[in-house]
Amino acid sequence: MDKSIYQAYEEEIQALEEEIRLLTEKYEDVRQESTFFSDEEILQSIKSFQRGTEGETKGDESPSDLKAQLESLGTDLSFFMTFTGFQFTSHSKKTVEKTENRTVQKHRLSGKCHSLSFQLEFQLLEMQNNEKVSAVVSDLSIVMESREDSDVSKFVSSTEEHGNLLTFFRSLSAYADWYEHRRRTFLHFK
Repeated sequence: MDKSIYQAYEEEIQALEEEIRLLTEKYEDVRQESTFFSDEEILQSIKSFQRGTEGETKGDESPSDLKAQLESLGTDLSFFMTFTGFQFTSHSKKTVEKTENRTVQKHRLSGKCHSLSFQLEFQLLEMQNNEKVSAVVSDLSIVMESREDSDVSKFVSSTEEHGNLLTFFRSLSAYADWYEHRRRTFLHFK
């Protein structure tokens, strides 16, 4: 056979090996996500599901009851979004490392607070000692729409440095609320 035919086969083999490697990585990520829950949590979920399906077979909860619950949850969500001003548009989570006592996850979160868009990316390290679980945020990266304001830029830099998400959300809520008031005021005078 000609060397070019061998080369074509070799390239095809390499492409297939790369595809297998990528699919294996995807499979491992999905498997890690599914093993995120302990055996006890899985058993509790199964028991809860079985109780729920038994209730359905007994007729305890009708479809109209479930629809009413869903509408109630939708109303609650709408209230909290109106109350806080936060609307999350996307969230993704990937488990980077999982051991018996330690889990590292990478999170990506985007949304709006009033009219200000934001994106967060961070790693969450959860450690379990006996009955206690502690969580530490690291590698926090924040992207905001209104970076031209130097005070916001300083605040974002400080928050990224300290990795304090609670402070970020509280401060962003207050800032976005006043930002909206200023914007409406300036629109009124234009």
